[in-house]
Amino acid sequence: MRWLPELSYALLDDADEFVGLLQSWPVALHRDDGAQTPLIMVGPVAVMPERQGEGFGKLLMDRLILDADALADAPLMMIGDPEYYGRFWGFSADATALWRAPGPVEQRRLLARDVPRAATLETIGGRLGPRQNP
Repeated sequence: MRWLPELSYALLDDADEFVGLLQSWPVALHRDDGAQTPLIMVGPVAVMPERQGEGFGKLLMDRLILDADALADAPLMMIGDPEYYGRFWGFSADATALWRAPGPVEQRRLLARDVPRAATLETIGGRLGPRQNP
């Protein structure tokens, strides 16, 4: 699977030292009715351990949301802490109750961004996987 360079970032500090990264991936909800709904999976969001707590992860996510609102043709989804990602960027598990992920995932941590496109998915069941060409 190929990552999305327009929604993926590496962050350097003022001394040109690597601080963190955020990657985004084209995935799909392979619906129970046989259709495929495109999504963009966010993650990993990673900051060097010695630089955590300095706001770099939030900076990466803020940039993603800004660019995704302008560029993305699909809702954002991720596996993460709903209290944190919901508070700052509107992610929640409200639309994902019927989704299934490969591997073990706490259902409450399977999040979609709270935008009208994601809200329409709340009654759709399916399994997350790579996007397939139409």
